[in-house]
Amino acid sequence: EFMQASWDIEEVQAKGIQHLASFVKDGSAFPYLLTCTEVITLAMKTHIDSLDLQVEGCTLLLEILSQALEQGMMMALDENVASCLLHTVRKHSENEELLSMLCTLLVMVSASEVAAENLRKVGIVPDLLSILRRFLHNDKICFSCCAVLWSLAVSENNADQAELQSAVPVTSAVLQKHLQNGVVAESACSALWALALHGCLSDSDYEPTAALLLDALRMNPERAVLVKNGCLALASLVRLSETAALAILLDSNGSGIELIKDEYHLHLDEPGVAEALCLLMKEMVQYDEVMLDMRSQKIEKLLSEIKFQFPFS
Repeated sequence: EFMQASWDIEEVQAKGIQHLASFVKDGSAFPYLLTCTEVITLAMKTHIDSLDLQVEGCTLLLEILSQALEQGMMMALDENVASCLLHTVRKHSENEELLSMLCTLLVMVSASEVAAENLRKVGIVPDLLSILRRFLHNDKICFSCCAVLWSLAVSENNADQAELQSAVPVTSAVLQKHLQNGVVAESACSALWALALHGCLSDSDYEPTAALLLDALRMNPERAVLVKNGCLALASLVRLSETAALAILLDSNGSGIELIKDEYHLHLDEPGVAEALCLLMKEMVQYDEVMLDMRSQKIEKLLSEIKFQFPFS
């Protein structure tokens, strides 16, 4: 009430946010803090020029959302809150430190399908792509933006096709830049999978994207989620184009089939990886030439192993 009575006075909003922040460590105050998210974001939007207030507001929102996620709660922030956050992103688009916090916040928010839909409605996609282009060197920002893109692309009412198509080259650039950073590469692979699933890649994208995904698998063989999502992305590409299947067979860095075998043996106890590999092979055998090559590389032996290892799946 104190904050709402004096929206126009920056000092009142700053003091209010600081006072709310003092309750963060008090478990009994948490249910009340949950009701304050709109007040905090509105204070940030009203005093958009104050960097200190943006940082303090963003920090407090991160604390509240972190606690909510720890307690297994999804924060379905409404369109008004999403709009306020986007406002801050646009006003402070050059401030790397604040954007890093904001992007982390957007990842937490977009975990809720309702919130992801609200972010889509207020037009977050072009801003995410702009941030990625500007801060391609920043692994934290790249991880967060790709994670949000994944959430937006997999949500039921995904963003306009044209918007998502423009995300393909940027996401590929992230993966190329951070191939050896497992966390970022995993996030980028997941985003590419969602984009491929929705048919956002053009004919000219299939071969280079397949090669890039194979590189990500080679560089990060121990990361089960990356391997799984990378294979699912490859399966989506192969479903659409024989070019992608041939790119896997004839990859300049070595046989994609040998890579598939290696990844399976590395993750013998991961049914999700085996399932993704089987899906990829299922898509590949729809092409006669590809199937002949797979036979010559003894793929039946691998399939028998998988069937033996997971008899009840």
